[in-house]
Parts: sequence; structure tokens; C-alpha cells
Amino acid sequence: MALEVIKHEPQHAADAVIIWLHGLGASGNDFVPMTEHLQFPNANIRFLFPHAPQLAVTINQGMVMPAWYDITDISIDRKIDSEQLRASAAQVQQLIDEQIEQGIDSRRIIIAGFSQGGAVGYEVALTYPQRLGGLMAHSTYFATASDIKASDANRDLPLLIQHGTQDPVVPESLGKKAAQDLTSRGYPVTYQTYPMPHSLCLEQVQDMKKWLAERFA
Repeated sequence: MALEVIKHEPQHAADAVIIWLHGLGASGNDFVPMTEHLQFPNANIRFLFPHAPQLAVTINQGMVMPAWYDITDISIDRKIDSEQLRASAAQVQQLIDEQIEQGIDSRRIIIAGFSQGGAVGYEVALTYPQRLGGLMAHSTYFATASDIKASDANRDLPLLIQHGTQDPVVPESLGKKAAQDLTSRGYPVTYQTYPMPHSLCLEQVQDMKKWLAERFA
């Protein structure tokens, strides 16, 4: 089943796309305000903010909520339902397919994800069979690091990993671990931290804008 999506169109015909994946229990509405901050002279960006499916989440007493996958253990290693994660990633990849079919160059498609959405983002971007523009991973972790089947097309995909040093939900050590793992695999990683909890901050958004400007140059 296709994901429900909030779509934000640019004033002129779109020639670039950012697909933004929200965190556990949230919705696509969370990052809609980012459309005002991320404008570039060389890109007419269409923003897509998909809503996660409704799933029972074990660590939240089995409550049904927006979730990209089930989390069964909140330990540092985070036991997850990787089958559900990959099913969500496949749905996001369908969104990418649709954008390419509408004439968007795959190299001008950026994947962004916060927390649980970022874990899905790693799977989406690193396994997609056509070259993408990049991945932004915010306050998240590389959930499928041990068995991901990375595509050759995105073996050197630019990655921006950002994390709060005071994050009580996803410890910064997990963001750093992802950055080190991906660097060791040859990916060009930009790793940035901020004195914040599990959230975004203005300085981070400014750094995000600089990184995106290079992608859309």
C-alpha cells in the first residue's frame, strides 16, 4: 500500500526533491516548516513528507502509532523488526521511483530522516539502485548495518550525519558509531554534533543548508 504524503511544491517546476522521514509516533507534518528554511537559487525543490504506517510498538506497551518499524528492546543495540524497516524502505523507494518517472534526475533527490525515520533513510538511500543526491541522517542510528545490501550506484553517496550531544532518546554514541562504520566502508561522511537533546536546532539547520547547497550546485 502506498504511503500517504504531504507534498510541498516550489513556485516553479520542480527539478529537485527532498523526501523527509519523521520519527516514531510523529507525522509528516513535523518537518513541513523546513520548507521555509531550505531554499536555493539553483534548485526548485519539491518536498515530500510521508506519514509512517500505523503499527503496534512493543516498547510502548504494544500501542498502535505511526511507526516505520517495531522496536522490541530499547537497549543500546536496539532490537528492531528489520523486516518491517525494509518494507517501509521499499515504500519510500517507490516514492523515489515516482519522482524519477515524473522527470526528476535521481541525482537531485535527497533523503532525510529523523530518529526512526533516519534508520529507514539509511536503508532507502544506500540500497537504492540508481544514484541519489545524498542522505541526511538526524539523531538516528544505522539499524541495518550488519546485513545491508548496499547498491553499487550509491557506494560513495554523500552523507550528512547530525546528532545532539545531550540526546536521551538516541545516544550520540549511536550517531558516532554510524559515522565511523560508514566512513570505514568508504562513504564520504560529514559528522556534526550540537549541544541539544533529541531535536533540531538553528545552527544545525544552517549547516544543513550549506551541505545541501553543495548538492544542488
